[in-house]
Amino acid sequence: MTMNVNELYKQLGVLTKEKERWKDSIPYTAWLLEQESEKIQAKALWLLGEMGLAYPTEIQDAVPVIAGFLQSRQPLLRERAVNALCRIGRGSFENIRPYWAQLFRFADDEDAKVRLSFIWASENIATDTPDIYKEHIAVYERLLHDKEVRVRMEAPEMFRVLGKRRPDLVRPYTEILKKYPRPTVTVR
Repeated sequence: MTMNVNELYKQLGVLTKEKERWKDSIPYTAWLLEQESEKIQAKALWLLGEMGLAYPTEIQDAVPVIAGFLQSRQPLLRERAVNALCRIGRGSFENIRPYWAQLFRFADDEDAKVRLSFIWASENIATDTPDIYKEHIAVYERLLHDKEVRVRMEAPEMFRVLGKRRPDLVRPYTEILKKYPRPTVTVR
């Protein structure tokens, strides 16, 4: 029996809630990336990211397939691939190390949601691996001036995440960050 898109999507929704099944469901969820439906691919990418955070060893074989979606013409699939890699990278940076440098091109993606996902991805990875951002902070300073409000509102959060872990990295940006209405970084 072949399931239609709505049935597959519903099945993924159930799986999302059944975290005890995630470890064993990684291969099946990765297989769903081969489906033609953008809706199914997007949901599978999101779920694989969550699975990868919980099971960083078990997700390794799926990472190259997920990273392949970074090349998608569909903004939703680029967005979800960036998000998936960030969650997996927070679980184990080594799993995504070969793709990490590629993520920076999404700071300039034509789609604001993809740029926003890039910031979230960076925040997730920087939570446990802040030092790798030392040479890239200017990218986030540029995003403080993005044309999209939501991107501008999220960009200071990267400074907050880094400021908690490596205050020395954000200290040069303290004056710029003071211009933002909400407190973002406490630098000592």
